[in-house]
Order: sequence, then C-alpha cells, then structure tokens
Amino acid sequence: MKYQPTKEGYYGQFGGAFIPELLHPNVLELEDNYIKIIESKEFQDEYKALLKDYVGRPTPLYLAERLSEKYGATIYLKREDLNHTGAHKVNNTVGQILIAKKLGKTKIIAETGAGQHGVATATVCALMGLECIVFMGEKDIARQAPNVARMKMLGAKVVPALSGSKTLKDATNEAIRYWIQHPDSYYLIGSVVGPAPYPDMVARLQAIISEEMKWQLKEKTGKENPDTIIACVGGGSNAAGAFYHYLEDEEVGLVAVEAGGLGVDSGESAATSQLGQVGVIHGSKTILMQDEYGQITEPYSISAGLDYPGVGPLHAFLHETKRAEFLNATDDEALEAAFELTKLEGIIPALETAHALAVLPKMDLKKDQVIVINLSGRGDKDLETYMKHLKE
Repeated sequence: MKYQPTKEGYYGQFGGAFIPELLHPNVLELEDNYIKIIESKEFQDEYKALLKDYVGRPTPLYLAERLSEKYGATIYLKREDLNHTGAHKVNNTVGQILIAKKLGKTKIIAETGAGQHGVATATVCALMGLECIVFMGEKDIARQAPNVARMKMLGAKVVPALSGSKTLKDATNEAIRYWIQHPDSYYLIGSVVGPAPYPDMVARLQAIISEEMKWQLKEKTGKENPDTIIACVGGGSNAAGAFYHYLEDEEVGLVAVEAGGLGVDSGESAATSQLGQVGVIHGSKTILMQDEYGQITEPYSISAGLDYPGVGPLHAFLHETKRAEFLNATDDEALEAAFELTKLEGIIPALETAHALAVLPKMDLKKDQVIVINLSGRGDKDLETYMKHLKE
C-alpha cells in the first residue's frame, strides 16, 4: 500500500516523530495501542453508534444541480457541514476521545484555528465528562467569537496564544508546551499533523467520509468512483478523509486546495506546497514555509482554519509523488465562491470549504465528469467576515 505509512510513521520521506524526550512515553503508548483499539469490535461498535446517533452520520451526498449546470459537470457535495457541531472535525474527536478513555486519560488538551476542532473537542469532553483545555491564537479568538462562546458554554477552558502571528501555529506551539509540562494529559490533535502516529490515526478516523462516498456514489451513479475529489487543505484532515479510500486508485483525480491569501507571491499566503520546503514542524517532517535560515515564516489567510505554515506528511507525500494536484485560491476567490454557492444552492459554506469551491472556474470540466467536493464545514462561524464583503 503505497500511500499508507510505515510502522515508523513515514509516508515516503515525510512523517516520523521529532519530539522532546519527555513526550516519548505518551507517543509510544499511543503508537502501541491505537491500531489495536481502533480495530477492536468494542471500539468500532461504540464509534459507529456515536457517529450515527450523536453526530448524525451518514452525511448526505448532494447533487448540486444549479452549480453543476453553471460549470458543465456533475457536481456532488459531501455534506460534512451537516454533522453535529457543523464540520468534519467531530468524526476525529469522537474517535480520539474513545481512545483517550481506553488509555485512562482524564484531561484533554487541543489546539484550534477556526474553532471547529475546539468546539468538537469541547463537545466530546462534555459528553464524556472530561476536563478540556483548548489553545487558540488571540487573533483567531477575535475573528471566531461564536465558536469561542460555544467552547466556553461546553465547559472548556480557552487559553489564548499570544506569540507569533497569534493563529493556529502558535496555538499548536502552546498546546505542545503544555503537554510537555503535563504529560499525564491527552493531546487531541485536530488534523493529520504532529508526530506519528497522529497523522495516520486522524486519517483513519476521518476515512468515514470516503467510506460513505463509495456506497453513496454507487447508489446515485452506479459506480463507486468519481472522476475527481476536491477538498481544501490547511493541515489536511478533511482532505485526508475524503481521499482515503481512493488513494491507491489512481484513476480518481485528487485535488487539494490551499489558501492563496492575497496571492502566492504577495508574502501574505498559506500555499504551503508552492512556497514550502522540507523541514520539521510540530513533531513531523513535512513541507513547510520557512526562510533561508530555516525559521518558520508566518502564513496568512482570511480563513482561520487554513493559515498553517505546514501541511500533513501524507499531503506532502501526495504532492511529491504528484498523486494529488495542489491548487490554491485567494481570499477574494474564496469569498466569491462562498457567495456563489449560497445563492445557487442555499448552502452557506465555511470559508475553508469555499477555497475548494473556488477552483471550479480554473478546471477544464466536461459534462460527463463526476466531481465530489468535500463540503467540510458550514459558514455560521464566518458570517461576520462574509457580512463585511457582502455587496448589496
């Protein structure tokens, strides 16, 4: 299996666990147990029951007729926005909270950018009666106020990250710092990033997305495979989930869309695959944005969930092997795509998801092509940003 990690957690040259010695016991404990736990009947029964009765899965695969008409292809939307908490993030937090409980952990820490992972973590901690601390950049706290309010209502402590760009990278730094000081806590990482085995574990928990897509497409089109799957990528968990069951099937095109910000060459961007080089960030060897001295450069995006200076090691490998095509969309293109989907289909997408929609005009689409766009989240959290750009 070319696109599965080695037992050391490497996808090609990317991955691994570059961590302080103090964290090795935590990571080894997880490494020794996560596959056994995930593959056990007890876990699968509990996980599937929660996804069905609590999260509301399966999420629909919706034929977007007016969008299809406009772009001259058959476009389906995988409606992850209809999950409880409003995004794909809860697929992962439900799974990881069950793993944390099996390992006897009682204190959960997490990082968040757009706040959706923070909300999803606070939600499952409330469900299981566990302590929850969420680290979030001060800038993101300001631009994602509704999600901060939800986390607090759910009983989580929200800790601002005050260093650097005060966004997702810095929240992750603070979470890792806290984890080193409190090794008895469980770090519930929200994307396919971080030290092995996190990238693989999160991808496996998000794989429910493509697992459902296969039988839903069969039901609707008579075949399991679309021609192309499109998903936005920050760290890359929704894309990993949407791509997972198609990775080895080279006839299915995979399109990953990063945040172009104000333009790839503007100095205000988060298009990691184009701007980045091989390096280590948050415990993983991957592609990341850095200067000539190897210092991480600040990413920028209008979307709080995509301004991450790296990308998960699986995506770095998909980029290097050209298994996935990496495109980007600027702030303006994403905003335009969000308003277009809202007006054509009555669905307000998250700003992250809008980046995936924004590449449709850049693609050479044919009438008989079947495209699936992973609609990773809903736009309630971004309404304030949308209102600033609403043209009467």
